[in-house]
Amino acid sequence: MNILSIGGSDPSSGAGIQSDVKTFSNHNVYGFTAVTAITSQNTRKVTSIEPVSTKSLRAQLDSILSDFHIDAIKIGMVYNSQIIKVIHSKLRNIKVPIVVDPIIKSTTGTMLLKKSALRDYKKMIIPLADVITPNKYEAKVLSGTSNTNKSAKKIQAMGAKCVIITGATSSNSQISDFVLEENRKYVISGKKISTRNHGSGCNYSASISASLAKGNTIHYAVKTAKDYVYQSIRNSKNIGKGVNITHKNISNGMRELSDSINHFKQIKNIYKIIPECQTNFVFAKKNPKSVMDVLGVSGRLVKSGKEVVTAGEIVYGGSQHVGTAVIQVNKKFSEIRSGLNIKYDPKIISKAKKSRYTILSYDRTKEPKKSKQKENSSISWGISNSLNAKSPDVIYHKGDIGKEPMILIFGKNPDDVIRKVSKLRPYH
Repeated sequence: MNILSIGGSDPSSGAGIQSDVKTFSNHNVYGFTAVTAITSQNTRKVTSIEPVSTKSLRAQLDSILSDFHIDAIKIGMVYNSQIIKVIHSKLRNIKVPIVVDPIIKSTTGTMLLKKSALRDYKKMIIPLADVITPNKYEAKVLSGTSNTNKSAKKIQAMGAKCVIITGATSSNSQISDFVLEENRKYVISGKKISTRNHGSGCNYSASISASLAKGNTIHYAVKTAKDYVYQSIRNSKNIGKGVNITHKNISNGMRELSDSINHFKQIKNIYKIIPECQTNFVFAKKNPKSVMDVLGVSGRLVKSGKEVVTAGEIVYGGSQHVGTAVIQVNKKFSEIRSGLNIKYDPKIISKAKKSRYTILSYDRTKEPKKSKQKENSSISWGISNSLNAKSPDVIYHKGDIGKEPMILIFGKNPDDVIRKVSKLRPYH
């Protein structure tokens, strides 16, 4: 997935295009940039703003749009009417999701959109937006009212399909965003961290852009972005002499799983072994106690034609089924921390036998009624009843009434699992 960020350059990398590229990378998408203005700023103040020439911006956009496939676009700081007019002319016929983050004033108080450009902003930038993400202050500037519901409706009437007013309501422990889609409105709440920071708005809109690029719904994108921003504020760094800079720390485990998921998706004909319930790929911490200690895809690895796409983000607790299976195996064989599920196929079992892998199985038709009635207990029952003295490479079952047959492949780490999958796939 490729996303283009159009916005200002922030040398502190707390906000602007530098921050967007970091967020895109954390969401496992590739980020392109087009600079609208060069700012000189740090954690205390903005000392100068120098907009690029219209010729330069036009050339930047042409160079990206003429060569690369773009899955989504994020528009941040635009500063003046000349910049606005170039962006509008280049993007008005583009058919990919466009997320607009209205950058009007910096965290440190400097105006980043000229008052003289506000009219053109409303006329030319807002109508481009599939999603626009103003905070309460920005929503009031754009709409002329501080009433959240009225403000969102006024901005939507300007042409934005979906309006998200961030931080619409807050308490000591919770902060809520108001979402007005084309046919519904709702509120999404999350935990609040009371600290001044630099970059949370950029993180939020960039995260939404990444989710929409992957084909997720707005509701899902907002929930994911809210969690991402919470984590980035919680891990923010006090590296300057002013406000904290938001930061999302990507663990080695997350990077390792992400790389292996990409490898998995590139295996020839891999779509043929994706089951009806789709696939998940997990990687557990050492000695995991619950699925919240196991990284997995919050949605699934989904078959789309002859490709496999990631529907969701890599998060702890992202997989109930495969995560539970890995935990059960790990209890007896602590070296096993990764696994994925694929479609049951006798050819795969045959290949596993020829490769001298340790293959175990269980019969779901023999599962006790009590276990079947208890939510999420079937996989625990099946795995624990199949284990013996040897660490398993493969565990399978042939299904039951309403239950799809399945193969689970286990390994010490995601790369170990990929090595086994590559060896066992029956379709070359």
